[in-house]
Amino acid sequence: MCWTGSSGPAGIPVVPLVWQDLPCVALPLAHLDAVDTMTSGRAAFAVTGPGDDEPGADGLVATGPVDIRFDLEGTRFVDHLLEQEIVKHPPTRLRADGIMARRENWWWVPRVLITLTAEEEVREVPARRRGADALLVRTADAGGAPRVDTVTAPAWPDRTGAETELWRRDGAALQGAGEPAFAFGHRHSPDFERWERWYRSGRTESEALTVAEATGAPEPEPLQPYSFFARYRNHRDVVRACRRGVAEAEARAGRG
Repeated sequence: MCWTGSSGPAGIPVVPLVWQDLPCVALPLAHLDAVDTMTSGRAAFAVTGPGDDEPGADGLVATGPVDIRFDLEGTRFVDHLLEQEIVKHPPTRLRADGIMARRENWWWVPRVLITLTAEEEVREVPARRRGADALLVRTADAGGAPRVDTVTAPAWPDRTGAETELWRRDGAALQGAGEPAFAFGHRHSPDFERWERWYRSGRTESEALTVAEATGAPEPEPLQPYSFFARYRNHRDVVRACRRGVAEAEARAGRG
């Protein structure tokens, strides 16, 4: 999911869901800080995973207005979206597949539901097929609509001020005009417990990106599952982040 808002262009990997025939995501409250930057009321939902290698097996990007709704009790999520997420996201199967699991992992159930209420533009884009491929997010118009393209680069430097040439995977020119830009990719382990995003943010000028901020780096191979102790540390971190987000959201709603 990609958007432009108070912090500029941004994007995070999400589990794609459907709410009443509309694209939707249900973010755990660990993502509350990201949700707070979604101030334009518009977003792009992109499906650009490696997928099928056959010619023509490209990705899709749908852009339009979004409805952002807090489901602090998790009622809508459990009644309408949980089964979809269980099928697509193994960690949810472990944490919420049953009443007892949901009670034990109560912090995983409250969600922020973000629904694309109208598909104003639907575009085909090349799929990400290599570790160096990324989605480039820029503002498309004065209303804050994000423009999303699949790009690659000979290198992704992480030094502030470094410049790297970007190539759109559809063969078109980048035509940067000094606008803020956010390029990101992600990869996960087979069990989805490790799901890591890397990104470069900065500005595009002509056919290049000048880096202002960087996290992580692309890797050609899938992530390996956590070791026993790493799994425990990750679970602890997820619990803390979700609980912190739930407490903040409840305080805003006057439930503190």
